[in-house]
Amino acid sequence: AALGALLADRTRAAFCLALLDGRAWTATELAQLAGIAPSTATGHLNRLVTGGLLAEERKGRHRYVRLADPDIAEMIEALAARAPQKLVPVRSLVAARQHRAVAFARICYDHLGGSLSVAITDAMTEQGFLDWESGPVLTPSGTAWLTDTGITQETAPHVRTCLDWTERRLHLAGAVAAAVFHHAVQESWLVPAGGSRVVRLTDQGRDAFRRHLGLTDEALTAR
Repeated sequence: AALGALLADRTRAAFCLALLDGRAWTATELAQLAGIAPSTATGHLNRLVTGGLLAEERKGRHRYVRLADPDIAEMIEALAARAPQKLVPVRSLVAARQHRAVAFARICYDHLGGSLSVAITDAMTEQGFLDWESGPVLTPSGTAWLTDTGITQETAPHVRTCLDWTERRLHLAGAVAAAVFHHAVQESWLVPAGGSRVVRLTDQGRDAFRRHLGLTDEALTAR
């Protein structure tokens, strides 16, 4: 009940969704996002920190907050996926493009979310890189694929899933997904859009995902 109460407020829920980009934010930045006074934002953030959903760090006089850990990020994404989907009228071309961009490819804490991420997960399964019988787990051929693609991992090849909130299907999470995402960014296959969770797929990225995973043009296009 206490956990539910933390997320039952629209402002606190909006903060948690914004923090899915994996960055640390200041109270002022989050206040501007929600359109509220910084003092009001601080009160909400204090509750989220006390409740264990957010962690805080201080650099000089500045206070930053981020999601406490990847498990919290997964929980927020899963709750968003199960929330009632209300149709919001699209009143401009800009809003329509933004909606498609978020649904196609976005940062989900430390890995990729959206229809592109679901397509990558499906392709890795079809190629035999993931085994779902007792998992998902990375198969030996999956480990070899990571090496051949030049994707390195700083931790063990841990695999888990997130329920994608726009696709309502599972996408890959964990250390393997994080390694794939960071490699894609380093190689400029994906380019983060400043000031949002959206990432843009480049022409170089389209070629790479076709070559390495056999993704189709449909999977590589925002709907």
